[in-house]
Amino acid sequence: MSVPVKKPTEEVAAPKVHKITITLTSRVVGSLEKVCRELIHRAKENKLQTKGPIRMPTKNLTITTRKSPCGNGTNSWDRFEMRIHKRVIRLYSVPDVVRKITSIAIEPGVEVEVTIDEVE
Repeated sequence: MSVPVKKPTEEVAAPKVHKITITLTSRVVGSLEKVCRELIHRAKENKLQTKGPIRMPTKNLTITTRKSPCGNGTNSWDRFEMRIHKRVIRLYSVPDVVRKITSIAIEPGVEVEVTIDEVE
């Protein structure tokens, strides 16, 4: 009886899937939501697993200042407020695909931060 000889099979390494976190911040909610919609739409076209947009708490920056430049007169005050909105989108894919997705025209005033981590 002859024993069948097993041929060594070459294992093709599958590309590593990474967890990509895209953080978007802006003072204008409309442009921020528009960029989020576009990113999610492109990710779903490429059949990627997505989570988000996760709405983070709005940061309110306030400044209270006197109206009178010299300090005399009645005590009248101005309050100025700037709201910073933040959204987080998580994608699970190969980094090359994310380059295609993030190559969109981003609205002015929207800041984008991309972080790539390996999935264990």
